[in-house]
Amino acid sequence: QVQPVESGGGLVQTGGSLRLSCAASGRTFSGYAVGWFRQAPEKEREFVAAISASGRIKSYADSVKGRFTISRDNAKNTVYLEMNSLKPEDTAGYYCAARGDAAARSRPNDYDYWGQGTQVTVSS
Repeated sequence: QVQPVESGGGLVQTGGSLRLSCAASGRTFSGYAVGWFRQAPEKEREFVAAISASGRIKSYADSVKGRFTISRDNAKNTVYLEMNSLKPEDTAGYYCAARGDAAARSRPNDYDYWGQGTQVTVSS
């Protein structure tokens, strides 16, 4: 089975940028849609962005549209989340998840495999 592994989190000032990476271990992401979710303390896990297995279909939460971009490089077996114009409210643990289907979805329950997460902190 595929195991997502996130990296790239850190501390950044308001207005700054970060790029998160999600690499697949165990097997490739080929044929898997991949999503990014985030969870802040005492809040529910929420959808951020998702990309279909082909990379042609992308979806975003309204709160990140125009600021975040999801992409994938199937040759490198990696999915990226480029985050620009970061705000303090973007502070959260960010999780990458894969589902055994080509179609991107926005519900956490639609995903089968989850990474351990990477922390993003945006200072004001």
